[in-house]
Amino acid sequence: MTGISQQRRRKPQNRTPAWIVTFADLATLLLTFFILLLSFAEMDIEKYRAMANSMSVAFGSSNVLAEDIGGSPLTMIESDTVSLPEPSESAVDEPEFIDERSSGDAPTKIPGGVIELASRLISELESEVASETLNVNYNEDRVVIRFSEEATFRSGEAAIKPDMIPIIERVVGVLAQCSGDVLVSGYTDDRPISSSRYRSNWDLSAARAVSVVHELVLNRQLPAERVVAAGRAETNPLVPNDSAANRAKNRRVEIAIRDPECADAAATETLPVEILP
Repeated sequence: MTGISQQRRRKPQNRTPAWIVTFADLATLLLTFFILLLSFAEMDIEKYRAMANSMSVAFGSSNVLAEDIGGSPLTMIESDTVSLPEPSESAVDEPEFIDERSSGDAPTKIPGGVIELASRLISELESEVASETLNVNYNEDRVVIRFSEEATFRSGEAAIKPDMIPIIERVVGVLAQCSGDVLVSGYTDDRPISSSRYRSNWDLSAARAVSVVHELVLNRQLPAERVVAAGRAETNPLVPNDSAANRAKNRRVEIAIRDPECADAAATETLPVEILP
């Protein structure tokens, strides 16, 4: 009887499941891992301060945020009216656009006619510019449309590819609305040409320029007296002729419009502020 009563008085032992130890180790390791990540993280104090200020204004309160590296808790002070945060010297600078058409102290003043014509050409030839079939550049006195050889001519030939003729017609439609002398220049690379038809790169570049001029004045929208053709051969390369890719860039035809002035110019505020050459 004594043994039975002792067994009855024994309390069942609380045994911890075996899996809980592994789970606790895993949780500890995860906590250590995230603390380590946080220790390596760099907080953008300016963005954090700007975000906190914006949230405070949205809730209709002013805020005070310490300038310390870690910052201090936001102190919310209720107010009857919503006031914008005071501008701070540490605020991120907004990008400044330079309107090259203005009469202000711009680094380089570009005439309004140049900007207008370049804007119209880029708008009209947007898909071709995006595909690098051609590009539109400008400087202080001219706009230049540059056609790549690959898109415009077959190797060693001066006949324009049929696909390019509608594009040139669209160029004519824009140029017909603007004044300015038009110079069409053909360029090649520095490798001598081997052809029974053309004696040299001078012949080939001049023939290509004449082919483009022919398409420009064909429908008489562009007066012939405004247009001049020139063969430049390998002169004025865009890049050194030291690789196949660079030679391909140098083989080109350029249409340069000097001192353009466009009729029915759009309002200045409706045009792009800046067109990168």
